[in-house]
Amino acid sequence: MKTLETIDTPIGSYAPDFELPGIDGQVHHLSRYLEKFSAIGVISMCNYCPYVGQYVERLKLIQQEFGSQGFTLVGMNGSNANQDLMESFESMKAFALERELNFPYLWDSTQDVTRSFGATKTPTVFLIDKDGVVRYRGQIDDRSENPASVQVQYLRNAIAALFNNQEIEITETEAVGTPLVWRT
Repeated sequence: MKTLETIDTPIGSYAPDFELPGIDGQVHHLSRYLEKFSAIGVISMCNYCPYVGQYVERLKLIQQEFGSQGFTLVGMNGSNANQDLMESFESMKAFALERELNFPYLWDSTQDVTRSFGATKTPTVFLIDKDGVVRYRGQIDDRSENPASVQVQYLRNAIAALFNNQEIEITETEAVGTPLVWRT
């Protein structure tokens, strides 16, 4: 088994800049998002992950709640499409259309950006402040399987704290989800 190097982006460090194609036909840059938004939530996600499927509606609600305050989510698919055709760029477009995503969905075909962030599972969220610093990473909330039983909304709480100039109480959680499939 070949071990692949991930760079990892710890809390308090600068997020890796990226230039990735989106399903909207545009090229998306983190630096441009930082010029436009006060906070960005980068979500390592894919089309087939059942955990992502369980979270899509909650992610759309978070985007809806904080979008007018200068926040955006950005979905990033870094799965190996060579091994699973469900992760192709065309499949991403179909997924976004079917799920009515209200945030950009980007394709990391080389997996370089996904590795730089240190994502190993989908979904994993990285909350980035206006200066490009990672302020939270990990789970969206504590109950992927049952939205009605959520007790801690990690991402939502972190965004709210950031916008209220408060300290983020929980800055990191262990991601729960489907392991990413790496190209070798």
